Amino acid sequence: MAKLEKGSKKLLNAWAFYDWANSVYTLTIASSIFPIFYSALFASNIKHVNAFGFEFKSTALITFVTAFTFLVVSVMSPLLSGIADYVGNKKSFMKFFCYVGGLGCIGLYWFSLDHIYMSLLFYFMGLIGYWGSLVFYNSYLPDIAFPEQQDRISARGFSLGYVGSVILLIINLAMVMSQETGEAKMEMMRWSFVMVGVWWILFSQYTFYILPKGVLNGEKVTRNVVLNGFRELRQVWHQLKQNLRLKRYLAAFFVFSMAVQTIMLVAVYFGEEEISWADNSEKTMGLIVSILVIQIVAILGAVLTSRASEKFGNIKTLISVNVIWMTMCFAAYFVVTPIQFYITAGVVGLVMGGIQALARSTYSKFLPETDDSTSFFSFYDVAEKIGIVIGMVIFASIDQITGSMRNAIVFLFVFFLVGIILLFRVPKTNPN
Repeated sequence: MAKLEKGSKKLLNAWAFYDWANSVYTLTIASSIFPIFYSALFASNIKHVNAFGFEFKSTALITFVTAFTFLVVSVMSPLLSGIADYVGNKKSFMKFFCYVGGLGCIGLYWFSLDHIYMSLLFYFMGLIGYWGSLVFYNSYLPDIAFPEQQDRISARGFSLGYVGSVILLIINLAMVMSQETGEAKMEMMRWSFVMVGVWWILFSQYTFYILPKGVLNGEKVTRNVVLNGFRELRQVWHQLKQNLRLKRYLAAFFVFSMAVQTIMLVAVYFGEEEISWADNSEKTMGLIVSILVIQIVAILGAVLTSRASEKFGNIKTLISVNVIWMTMCFAAYFVVTPIQFYITAGVVGLVMGGIQALARSTYSKFLPETDDSTSFFSFYDVAEKIGIVIGMVIFASIDQITGSMRNAIVFLFVFFLVGIILLFRVPKTNPN
């Protein structure tokens, strides 16, 4: 096939289509059906599992493993970014992580407590594959799109990912709810994991077929190339010392994002364990419906937050959104009934979509004039992932020690409070 010109419609659409392929992982595996499946593996009176020489509370174990995976990702991302900047065949790296992630999802079909180490390895593969492939996927953007095209094609990718993941989740929901017995429902959940892996690998083929190998520059992958990503992060760290507004904002973001991302990753586990459902059927339907509600309301939340920031400013809007998050942490301690959980999910969706979009755009606005914005955003992404690690370790530790996720959720109240205080300290203009 003839090489497509940069900015061509076919090339841009092929790039965006990878979102359609991989977003099913985040919705089905990370956010909805897998957490329900994992919790259902444990009897109502037995919520502990032995692993790595310790006895873990079930929710604490999966949270610790998730935190460890994000720690690996946070170390791996700068390495991969450094390679992505120089290697002439980044598509091979993107394919590798895509296939690792897809096979990990398929492997979840055999997830069981009797083979906990192999099971957690498959879970680890899915998470590593998703985030690893994203490093190279994102690095393609300046190669295939001109600056004036990048915002629009990024939004198109997000939209494709949202539509594709919701379609598959609805199909999976229908599969699960069509069964009468709990055992049959569990089997359909296992097949949902297989479908995610097949969907991810299958639909990514169009992207791989169209995308170029990469920008060949003749560089070999040497030690200096591999460590380049870390050098770029160090340079950004030094530049932050001369930019008080950006430094203070990044500190605030690190704290409140830690809590936001943790809640998003553990919400379904909380709903499964702490809410008084009438029966398992209502629980499964209720949890998946709540995820769909969050996804739909998040779009509205992003629009409303964007408009509020135009009227009141980014920092004031972020402070207000953090106040809502803080209130929700306090209220979650008292959430018991399904209707209370649905209302909470709706509010979470409203502020979830807004805070993520606004946090990134605020960071972008505060950046100094530079030709190396990629390094600044790499720093931002690594800070976010390290925050996730810290937040989830703290959450899992409180859950493990106290035996209740409610106590852990309430503790996140502190992070939002500190985040609000730090946001008040962000100057309107950079005094330097």
